[in-house]
Amino acid sequence: MKYDPYKIIVRPVLSERSMDLVQKHNIYVFRVHPDATKIEIKAAIEDIFKVKVEKVNTANRKGKPRRVRLQLGRRPSWKKAYIRLAEGSKIDLI
Repeated sequence: MKYDPYKIIVRPVLSERSMDLVQKHNIYVFRVHPDATKIEIKAAIEDIFKVKVEKVNTANRKGKPRRVRLQLGRRPSWKKAYIRLAEGSKIDLI
């Protein structure tokens, strides 16, 4: 994948659980491109937000099956990344 930080990082995940992770453990959650590696994600976060990333964990979320009238379908699968920042680093999401 060609390196473009704005294509690798899709958007932040803003939920109660992710905000709790920010407050307690300095971990931020982002929705990322499905083909992105941990090294690319780390470089993109450091490039966009100018912070020091300590650790990156990823999780692939499988799309749920859905039905619209008589047709069966599936929501798209996606990937999220848990970004732990170094001590003293902070990202202002809102």
